[in-house]
Amino acid sequence: MKRISFFAYLCIALLFSSCNFTEEIYVEEDGSGKISINFDGSELMEMAGDEMLQTNEKAVDSVISFKDFLREKKDSIATLPLEQQEKLKKLEPFKLHMVMNPETKVMAFDMFSAFQDVSEVSDAFNAFQNASALGPGNDSGQANPIITDEQATQVRYSFDERIFRRTTTIVDSTLHLKSLDSLQGAEMFLSGSTYTLKYHFPRRVKSTNAEEATFSADGKTVIYQVKFLDYLKNPEALSIEVELED
Repeated sequence: MKRISFFAYLCIALLFSSCNFTEEIYVEEDGSGKISINFDGSELMEMAGDEMLQTNEKAVDSVISFKDFLREKKDSIATLPLEQQEKLKKLEPFKLHMVMNPETKVMAFDMFSAFQDVSEVSDAFNAFQNASALGPGNDSGQANPIITDEQATQVRYSFDERIFRRTTTIVDSTLHLKSLDSLQGAEMFLSGSTYTLKYHFPRRVKSTNAEEATFSADGKTVIYQVKFLDYLKNPEALSIEVELED
């Protein structure tokens, strides 16, 4: 299987199948840590696995470094508009672990990166969408990102020793309304999808404004899940504040 096959299936999964996303962050005392966004596409594999077996698609378990990939495609990326080049540049710190097995009906993607300060972390889901849009569009191997020049929302992260915040702001209401219109044909496919925040802290959690959040046995991990469709309609649904014990 060519590497672009993964990106193609990921694009399809993001648009047309029920799927589950998990945004997981580990925060250290100094504000450094790591982030990953995991996509479970098992339902898509249930739908497409038999067909893939007929085409002799092989099981793959591999890791892509976006830094290496962008270096490899630097000439074709240089022909893109500057704004698109800047969006692709944001993928450089990330790696993508991909597992796909038609026989066992397993399909999983995990995009991850370390950070020195949580405020450096860009909107993980937007980065994941950009990753799904990146790759050769045909056998010529030309980069063919389908990344929009604008984003309707902006996600910011902060951590000041006791308070962790994930804040989502709609920065372009017109663009957001357009995105809602585009969802109308996909609501049936996305109705069973979820988006889960799973945040690990160096100390016990004292409180959070997410009323339906749950906690690990040691009190250091917050888990908060919403319906993916609700998140797309109201991105602020995943704004969360967590206060840690002293």
